[in-house]
Amino acid sequence: MTAKDKGEASGGEQQLIRELADLLNETGLSEIEIEKSGLKIRVARTIAIQSTVSAAGAPVVAAQAETKPAAVDPAKHPGVVKSPMVGTAYRAPEPGAPSFIEVGTSVSQGDTLLIIEAMKTMNQIPAPHSGKVKAVLFENGQPVEFGEPLVIIE
Repeated sequence: MTAKDKGEASGGEQQLIRELADLLNETGLSEIEIEKSGLKIRVARTIAIQSTVSAAGAPVVAAQAETKPAAVDPAKHPGVVKSPMVGTAYRAPEPGAPSFIEVGTSVSQGDTLLIIEAMKTMNQIPAPHSGKVKAVLFENGQPVEFGEPLVIIE
């Protein structure tokens, strides 16, 4: 069994992963993904609220061959709430105020989940349906992209 069969990266792939991790740190991006010669490489920072991040904020690195099944993608969850715009996401209406939601919070359709600041305008993002918050996928003050998964409601 070769290193590639075990899902381990070869020397050239390891160098590419290191370069992508450095680029991630330099740019402040949360994730970079490339596909080259049938190999897909994704480098991402750990942004989950309940996970532990090293003091240096070291990125979590994953290399995945095309033949392996992909990890669970929160964007494909049926209860995902995606960002309707590019901006900065906030969990509370103002600094020091309690968050709109936490994991386990029950929400009704139309309840404010978060605020996205875009072009100096604060946009309230409502719950598209009622349910219980299963995951909050962003950190307070985090830049978000259009279509980025933010919250999962079941």
